[in-house]
Amino acid sequence: MAPKLINLPAHEAQNPFERSLKEAYDTQVAKLRPPLKLIVLPPSEYVNLNRAILYGALCEPHVAKTYLKYLHAIVTDGYSIFCKLLIQLVDELYSKLLEIPKVQLNWIASTMVDVAAISFGGLLVSLLRQIVGGDFSEGNLWLSFELVNLFLSKWDLILDEEPMVLTSALYTYLRLLADHYRIPSSRKSDELRRREIEFCNRVLREQFTLCLKMGRDLIRLLQDLVHIIDFQGIWKDLMLNPGSFKTPEFSDISFFYRRRTSSRYFLLRITPEMELQLRFLLSQVKLGNQRRHQAWFARKFLFSPERETLVCDIVRFICCAHHPPNEVLQSGVIPRWAVIGWLLKCCRKSYIEANAKLALFYDWLFFDDVVDNIMNIEPAILLMVNSIPRYMDITHNLLEFLVLLVDNYDVERQNIILKGVSSAFSILISRGVICSLDVLTSCDTLSPILKERVQKLLFTNETRISKELQPPQPVTDSLPSVTSVDLQTSMIPRNAGVANRALDVSSPTASCSTFTVNSGSGADTFENIVYKLGENMTKSKDMGLKLLEKILMLYISLEDGEVNAFSPDALACNLETELEVNGYTLFAPLQCPTSRFDADEGFESATATIIRIFIFSQNARILDMLLYWLRNSRPVGSQLLSYALRLACEAQMAGDEANCQVLDACFPLLRIYVNAYFAFISSAGEAITENAPSASIVDKKLIFKLVQRAFSSYECMITKSTDVSSKESVMSLGKQLSTDLISCPEWEKKRHSILLHAIFSHLHDLVSGDEHVMRLIVSQLDETDLVALQIDLALRRFSIFGDSVQTVLRLVRRSSHWDLIDQDKLWGLIRSEIPVSNFAVEKLLLDVFCSADLDPSGSSLSVGGILSLCKCCAPTPGLVGAVMLLPKNNFPDFSAAVLANWVVSNSSMLFSSIAEFLDKLQKQNGDIPLDWIRMINQSAVMYLLNYLGAMDGGGISMLGKLSANLSAIKSKFGNSAFAMDVG
Repeated sequence: MAPKLINLPAHEAQNPFERSLKEAYDTQVAKLRPPLKLIVLPPSEYVNLNRAILYGALCEPHVAKTYLKYLHAIVTDGYSIFCKLLIQLVDELYSKLLEIPKVQLNWIASTMVDVAAISFGGLLVSLLRQIVGGDFSEGNLWLSFELVNLFLSKWDLILDEEPMVLTSALYTYLRLLADHYRIPSSRKSDELRRREIEFCNRVLREQFTLCLKMGRDLIRLLQDLVHIIDFQGIWKDLMLNPGSFKTPEFSDISFFYRRRTSSRYFLLRITPEMELQLRFLLSQVKLGNQRRHQAWFARKFLFSPERETLVCDIVRFICCAHHPPNEVLQSGVIPRWAVIGWLLKCCRKSYIEANAKLALFYDWLFFDDVVDNIMNIEPAILLMVNSIPRYMDITHNLLEFLVLLVDNYDVERQNIILKGVSSAFSILISRGVICSLDVLTSCDTLSPILKERVQKLLFTNETRISKELQPPQPVTDSLPSVTSVDLQTSMIPRNAGVANRALDVSSPTASCSTFTVNSGSGADTFENIVYKLGENMTKSKDMGLKLLEKILMLYISLEDGEVNAFSPDALACNLETELEVNGYTLFAPLQCPTSRFDADEGFESATATIIRIFIFSQNARILDMLLYWLRNSRPVGSQLLSYALRLACEAQMAGDEANCQVLDACFPLLRIYVNAYFAFISSAGEAITENAPSASIVDKKLIFKLVQRAFSSYECMITKSTDVSSKESVMSLGKQLSTDLISCPEWEKKRHSILLHAIFSHLHDLVSGDEHVMRLIVSQLDETDLVALQIDLALRRFSIFGDSVQTVLRLVRRSSHWDLIDQDKLWGLIRSEIPVSNFAVEKLLLDVFCSADLDPSGSSLSVGGILSLCKCCAPTPGLVGAVMLLPKNNFPDFSAAVLANWVVSNSSMLFSSIAEFLDKLQKQNGDIPLDWIRMINQSAVMYLLNYLGAMDGGGISMLGKLSANLSAIKSKFGNSAFAMDVG
């Protein structure tokens, strides 16, 4: 029997992950006993053996060293799988682990650091998240002590392999020290505080360059510890003697103020379980139903007065690390500001409430719309505005706190704070978060004294804020004209190795082709160039973006052997880190702040630069970087699709103008895109002939190819993402596209006609007849858009169903489970496209009626749709033949109904087709075989005979041959077995 790993209450089901570890141990335990066999294992067995070793090492300390020695002997992946199992164990099961496994886990983590295992940094971060703030229990303090000892004892190893983990630990222990200094003095608590202070001081004094990347929240944490003697010297140097840190780029504490802290730091003080519950509350619970969820959360995580110190960490997490997408914002789910208001009410001590308010307003003090995210400051303003007038005390307290912050937080740098608060209010108004400041400045229930102070803050000459939303100024740059040029299938040549090239980062404005040949010691390595990105971003956004473009171009041109030292995942992670510490979030959730298409953001951004390079090159390494960000929950697909759609929209709006006129400010993205294309092929070393176009003239052929390449890049990305996904998480391409499409701002702007034209023109093979895409169309388009779409289909401007009968048949069958209204809309689209296309309606007709699952209750709407489709189609010989051969099934008069319609609408073609049909049935001697007659639909024959019998003599004479054939068929129906259609 396997030893026990976790303490599982009787009412809880067994954890699936714990069960998988135990089952692996049970099946592999014999292989873990000496003598050990060293053989190369297949992947599945290798993973299973890693699970077994982990379980045994945790539960059997007396043989744990033997198990790990075996792991060292068989490891083939740099301990990647083993570390991932450890991280999952910590995130899911740490709070339930028994004491012995917890001790063993700490020892195993230390061993992973010793061997420099892949992802050991992620393991240490997961363990740091398990130290709960405000929890003074013995187990929690023990974990804090063990981890700080690990960081101190393994300092050099961690610094060499995972230096940024030290900043995560610094953030954690600075925050914990504020709590641990409230623990009564004892030998253990004093030693814990001493070790924590030693570690924090060492990071701050010895690795201050790393600390710079933490951003402004480092100052927020340090000011909580200014009463501790050991930190007073650091605080004094930060304020008065910045040169003591021996970091050239740091000359004043305002350096930190200008840097936004990455959202990953705010997760450090929120346990995975707490994060899960908060995200559920903020994404699933409707406003008005939150009371019991909040009460449960408080009982679970805020059950003691000491735990209230978590409130400021939760507020910071909600503001900066949880940014709900538009569909959640518009769904009636409890908003972030409401949860923060509740958390403020939970504070029973004034200093805890003050810390929570500071966490709420901290980004306001230094807000810069180039660096900061509006979502970080949105909860505070909405909480103040929505609390009027029912909870006026909240509005009053928050406004008063903000005014006090501006006046007193940093008097010497008050101009920075005034500018930050001014920028925060301005962008909140310009983005439409609030209509104007009148709601605050003209509030009758606000105290006159506070109202006067607020007005003085907002409307002084230095910080005047416009009360009305000003439309953005159009771009005045013009793009000269362009003629056509063929896009290159492979735009990037293989160049010489990186060892012989150095990038001149001192001049970011230089061309991408300025890779200098230099093998001397002065040449920057590729890694150094990447780390200079943050520095250039700090100096200038344009400088940073141009350097980013150079980095990607150089990376594409590397030989395969040179890439091993810098994998796509590693480069993607480093770029993201360098950009985040400077306030730039790669592939941030898309938003729709304005109804003006040409006022959307992102034309010139790090995300747009990466997207453009990928579109132009379609390079496998850049694709792997995109997949890395996609795996880390970045909306890469929606960003790439949105970019392609915006290009298509501008290209369509340009129309014939693109053939001979200058692309001007009306088409900003298209202008930037075309210019970037010519710069790209120039820097990539493409040969340009005498007749090749300049970047001044554009024609429609070039525009179409450029737009097509953007869509093909999107298709390449989502196809690859599906290929590399696990079976459990795989999503159909159509469903992925539908998910990405509804996340695009263009879709929210109701530009459906242009968007659908672009998607079905450029991604036809991917979306034609796809159930998810069709469901999206019929469920979200209103009647006006549907009619416009039907007109486009009837005019054959594009196709949404294609010519595959099986695709449409599958769609028809699956649509039988849709709402009746959606089914009716679908058939309206089918009737608009198929009759004017080359679609084989006769095959669809026969497949539907020959289906075994055709029944009156479930298929009536589909049969009605096919009936209306047949009425819209011309009675060609093939279609008429199919109607004549339909089986009876549950709709015996269907064929007669179709023929009756054709008799009225197109009788000449109908009877000509019937005659051709009967001729094909006849043998050479002119007699129609009985077996064929039995297949003919009787309702069709009887209708035609009745129709012919009702005609005058001239009519029968005109159709004599046809009438004779039908009469012969009727006579052979005399047998009672054929009194009805026997299909």
